[in-house]
Amino acid sequence: MTGQPPTGMDTGKPHPARMYDWYLGGKDNYPVDEEMGRQMLALDPRVPVMARVNRAFMHRATRWLAQNGVRQFLDIGTGIPTEPNLHQIAQAVAPDARVVYCDNDPIVLAHAEALLRSSDAGATEYLQADARDPEAILDGARKVLDFGRPVALSLVALLHFVSDADGAHALVGRLLSELPSGSHLMVTHATADFTPEESAAAIEKLKAAGVTLALRSRAEFTRFFDGLDLVEPGVAVVHEWHPELGEPVPGQEDGVIPGYGAVARKP
Repeated sequence: MTGQPPTGMDTGKPHPARMYDWYLGGKDNYPVDEEMGRQMLALDPRVPVMARVNRAFMHRATRWLAQNGVRQFLDIGTGIPTEPNLHQIAQAVAPDARVVYCDNDPIVLAHAEALLRSSDAGATEYLQADARDPEAILDGARKVLDFGRPVALSLVALLHFVSDADGAHALVGRLLSELPSGSHLMVTHATADFTPEESAAAIEKLKAAGVTLALRSRAEFTRFFDGLDLVEPGVAVVHEWHPELGEPVPGQEDGVIPGYGAVARKP
């Protein structure tokens, strides 16, 4: 990336959102992000495929939610905008859908205009806030979303950067506690279940660079949905969740994608 970094940007260590952008072939990343990304590719060359598969899950899950009557979305850990983004998928089904995006990376803020191109009937807003500050997120989201009506809470590729020690489960519980019956939780999460040696090496490399990677097993991932009603097919390897709702990602058939995805409804 050329030019001066946005105010508050730490270009001395990699950031997950910018690494994700690099995996997807974007330009909004720095040498430190590319360097760490290449180290991840050396451990598992399918990492860019995993990023695309993860993105494709978000498209399918958002489409399913909109087709099933959800009109409000709170997307935490938005990342650098890529098209189509969540609001474009939702508003293609339901033009009146309202979407609040949230991220803590200043580079996402610099691109927030792309996140705010709503349909005339709907609305989009961007919050600059940390996922570990649910009160700030909830306060900001209330200005756009009606918490008296169902909301889809999107935590796609976020929770594996929040350890149990940092209160990952309490965070999800706090966010869901403010949402009414009929709301949904949509999550993807990386796992070491299929690639234990490569995953252990990735955890150590990222830890040395100041990035937490809290990979969870299928059972540990499923705990995030305690008290909720899982949408069929339940917890699935990411690309196997309602594949009919989107196009397959090239390369996803080459070995197991080490991540889970699920959507669940709050009773």
